[in-house]
Amino acid sequence: MPEIGDIRKAGTHKQGYSACIDCGKARWVWLVKGKPQNPRCDACARNLRIGVNSPAWKGGRSKASNGYILIWVSPDDFFRPMATSRGLVSEHRLVMAKHLGRCLQSWELVHHKNGIRDDNRLENLQLIMDLGHKSLTLLQKRIELLESENAFLKSQAVMT
Repeated sequence: MPEIGDIRKAGTHKQGYSACIDCGKARWVWLVKGKPQNPRCDACARNLRIGVNSPAWKGGRSKASNGYILIWVSPDDFFRPMATSRGLVSEHRLVMAKHLGRCLQSWELVHHKNGIRDDNRLENLQLIMDLGHKSLTLLQKRIELLESENAFLKSQAVMT
Protein backbone atom coordinates (compact mmCIF):
# COMPACT_ATOMS: atom_id res chain seq x y z
CA MET A 1 0.00 0.00 0.00
CA PRO A 2 1.50 3.38 -0.97
CA GLU A 3 2.14 6.09 1.59
CA ILE A 4 1.60 9.84 1.32
CA GLY A 5 4.57 11.36 -0.53
CA ASP A 6 5.42 8.26 -2.62
CA ILE A 7 6.27 9.00 -6.24
CA ARG A 8 5.97 6.71 -9.25
CA LYS A 9 6.76 7.09 -12.93
CA ALA A 10 3.91 6.87 -15.42
CA GLY A 11 5.43 6.96 -18.88
CA THR A 12 7.35 10.22 -19.17
CA HIS A 13 5.45 11.82 -16.30
CA LYS A 14 5.42 11.37 -12.55
CA GLN A 15 2.58 10.78 -10.11
CA GLY A 16 2.59 11.40 -6.40
CA TYR A 17 0.48 9.78 -3.71
CA SER A 18 -1.22 12.73 -2.05
CA ALA A 19 -4.10 13.47 0.34
CA CYS A 20 -6.95 15.85 -0.54
CA ILE A 21 -6.61 19.12 1.39
CA ASP A 22 -10.35 19.14 2.19
CA CYS A 23 -11.42 15.57 2.99
CA GLY A 24 -8.04 13.82 3.41
CA LYS A 25 -8.76 11.12 0.81
CA ALA A 26 -5.47 9.68 -0.46
CA ARG A 27 -5.02 9.11 -4.21
CA TRP A 28 -2.48 9.19 -7.03
CA VAL A 29 -2.21 12.62 -8.71
CA TRP A 30 -0.13 13.96 -11.57
CA LEU A 31 2.86 16.03 -10.46
CA VAL A 32 3.69 19.34 -12.10
CA LYS A 33 7.11 20.73 -11.16
CA GLY A 34 7.16 18.26 -8.26
CA LYS A 35 3.81 19.39 -6.79
CA PRO A 36 0.34 17.83 -7.09
CA GLN A 37 -1.55 19.17 -10.11
CA ASN A 38 -4.75 19.42 -8.05
CA PRO A 39 -4.60 19.41 -4.24
CA ARG A 40 -8.31 18.39 -4.05
CA CYS A 41 -9.99 15.11 -4.97
CA ASP A 42 -12.60 15.18 -7.74
CA ALA A 43 -15.56 15.19 -5.34
CA CYS A 44 -14.24 18.13 -3.29
CA ALA A 45 -13.29 20.08 -6.43
CA ARG A 46 -16.81 19.51 -7.81
CA ASN A 47 -18.41 20.72 -4.56
CA LEU A 48 -16.45 23.96 -4.81
CA ARG A 49 -18.04 24.64 -8.20
CA ILE A 50 -21.74 24.40 -7.36
CA GLY A 51 -24.18 27.25 -6.91
CA VAL A 52 -22.67 30.72 -6.86
CA ASN A 53 -19.17 29.28 -7.42
CA SER A 54 -20.17 27.55 -10.66
CA PRO A 55 -18.75 29.03 -13.87
CA ALA A 56 -22.24 28.67 -15.39
CA TRP A 57 -23.98 30.57 -12.54
CA LYS A 58 -26.78 32.81 -13.82
CA GLY A 59 -28.30 33.98 -10.56
CA GLY A 60 -30.00 30.80 -9.38
CA ARG A 61 -33.37 31.66 -10.93
CA SER A 62 -34.82 29.96 -14.00
CA LYS A 63 -38.15 29.32 -15.67
CA ALA A 64 -39.27 25.72 -16.10
CA SER A 65 -41.02 24.49 -19.24
CA ASN A 66 -44.31 24.28 -17.30
CA GLY A 67 -44.21 28.03 -16.54
CA TYR A 68 -43.14 27.92 -12.89
CA ILE A 69 -40.09 29.84 -11.63
CA LEU A 70 -37.40 27.69 -9.97
CA ILE A 71 -34.97 29.02 -7.35
CA TRP A 72 -31.71 27.35 -6.36
CA VAL A 73 -31.19 27.12 -2.59
CA SER A 74 -27.81 26.39 -1.04
CA PRO A 75 -27.17 23.17 0.90
CA ASP A 76 -27.08 25.04 4.22
CA ASP A 77 -30.36 26.94 3.58
CA PHE A 78 -33.23 26.41 6.06
CA PHE A 79 -35.60 25.62 3.16
CA ARG A 80 -33.31 23.03 1.51
CA PRO A 81 -35.54 20.08 2.60
CA MET A 82 -38.16 21.39 0.13
CA ALA A 83 -35.66 21.27 -2.75
CA THR A 84 -35.13 18.66 -5.44
CA SER A 85 -31.90 16.68 -5.59
CA ARG A 86 -30.46 19.50 -7.75
CA GLY A 87 -31.32 22.07 -5.06
CA LEU A 88 -34.28 23.68 -6.89
CA VAL A 89 -37.50 24.88 -5.25
CA SER A 90 -40.54 26.35 -7.00
CA GLU A 91 -40.60 30.05 -6.19
CA HIS A 92 -44.29 30.11 -5.22
CA ARG A 93 -43.68 27.37 -2.64
CA LEU A 94 -40.62 29.20 -1.34
CA VAL A 95 -42.54 32.50 -1.03
CA MET A 96 -45.31 30.78 0.96
CA ALA A 97 -42.82 28.87 3.14
CA LYS A 98 -40.95 32.07 4.00
CA HIS A 99 -44.24 33.78 4.81
CA LEU A 100 -45.22 30.93 7.16
CA GLY A 101 -41.69 30.62 8.57
CA ARG A 102 -41.52 26.86 7.97
CA CYS A 103 -40.97 24.29 5.23
CA LEU A 104 -44.08 23.13 3.39
CA GLN A 105 -45.16 19.50 3.55
CA SER A 106 -45.48 17.51 0.33
CA TRP A 107 -49.29 17.40 0.58
CA GLU A 108 -49.57 21.19 0.92
CA LEU A 109 -50.10 22.96 -2.39
CA VAL A 110 -49.70 26.61 -3.21
CA HIS A 111 -52.44 27.80 -5.57
CA HIS A 112 -52.10 30.81 -7.87
CA LYS A 113 -55.41 32.67 -7.48
CA ASN A 114 -55.19 34.35 -10.89
CA GLY A 115 -53.87 31.22 -12.63
CA ILE A 116 -50.63 32.89 -13.77
CA ARG A 117 -47.83 30.53 -12.77
CA ASP A 118 -45.03 33.10 -12.63
CA ASP A 119 -47.02 35.66 -10.61
CA ASN A 120 -45.60 34.80 -7.20
CA ARG A 121 -46.79 37.77 -5.17
CA LEU A 122 -47.96 36.68 -1.71
CA GLU A 123 -51.43 38.20 -2.26
CA ASN A 124 -51.83 35.95 -5.35
CA LEU A 125 -50.92 32.76 -3.48
CA GLN A 126 -53.14 30.50 -1.40
CA LEU A 127 -52.06 27.50 0.66
CA ILE A 128 -54.41 24.52 0.23
CA MET A 129 -54.41 20.79 0.83
CA ASP A 130 -53.86 18.42 -2.08
CA LEU A 131 -57.49 17.30 -2.34
CA GLY A 132 -58.90 20.83 -2.47
CA HIS A 133 -56.82 22.06 -5.38
CA LYS A 134 -58.75 20.44 -8.22
CA SER A 135 -62.14 21.41 -6.80
CA LEU A 136 -60.95 24.97 -6.16
CA THR A 137 -59.66 25.33 -9.71
CA LEU A 138 -62.90 23.92 -11.17
CA LEU A 139 -64.96 26.21 -8.93
CA GLN A 140 -62.98 29.27 -10.07
CA LYS A 141 -63.47 28.34 -13.73
CA ARG A 142 -67.21 27.87 -13.13
CA ILE A 143 -67.41 31.30 -11.45
CA GLU A 144 -65.62 32.92 -14.41
CA LEU A 145 -68.02 31.22 -16.83
CA LEU A 146 -71.08 32.35 -14.85
CA GLU A 147 -69.74 35.91 -14.61
CA SER A 148 -69.20 36.13 -18.37
CA GLU A 149 -72.66 34.61 -18.98
CA ASN A 150 -74.17 37.13 -16.55
CA ALA A 151 -72.43 40.02 -18.33
CA PHE A 152 -73.73 38.75 -21.68
CA LEU A 153 -77.30 38.48 -20.36
CA LYS A 154 -77.11 42.00 -18.90
CA SER A 155 -75.96 43.38 -22.24
CA GLN A 156 -78.86 41.57 -23.97
CA ALA A 157 -81.36 43.00 -21.42
CA VAL A 158 -80.10 46.54 -22.04
CA MET A 159 -80.63 46.14 -25.79
CA THR A 160 -84.30 45.13 -25.42
